[in-house]
Amino acid sequence: MTMSTILWNVQTFDEFKAAQLFDVLQLRVDVFVVEQQCAYPELDDYDRHADTKHVQGHDESGNLVAYARLLPAGLSFSEVSIGRCVVQKDMRGQGIGHQLLHISLELIAQCWSGRSIKISAQEYLKNFYAQYGFLQVSNMYLDASVPHVDMLKIS
Repeated sequence: MTMSTILWNVQTFDEFKAAQLFDVLQLRVDVFVVEQQCAYPELDDYDRHADTKHVQGHDESGNLVAYARLLPAGLSFSEVSIGRCVVQKDMRGQGIGHQLLHISLELIAQCWSGRSIKISAQEYLKNFYAQYGFLQVSNMYLDASVPHVDMLKIS
């Protein structure tokens, strides 16, 4: 596995410029709606919440290639949550997903120290998240026709 050089930044919704927001939404829709052939309401008010953190990874040319959304406790779950984790299709297999999760976990430790983290993970990724201490805490369920499991990382 080749490790790509990714430049990471984190913003709140209000810090986005229009072009940055467009890139984030385009990447999320390209993967979650088009690639996974899943019509669902991709946009929600969690994006605009003042405490939501938008983690973005850009390649050396400045193209957005990875993204995750960090939600404070009480918004999606009673715990802090990581969601909308995505890596551009042609950039997968290069360790970017690991970088993205590592950066996200570090940011959560800084912003919401000592808080447990709950995620709704696509079922096929449960072993990936287990590497980082997440434990499956639900049976498989369908979310927009895609198999998911809830996973918890206790702080």
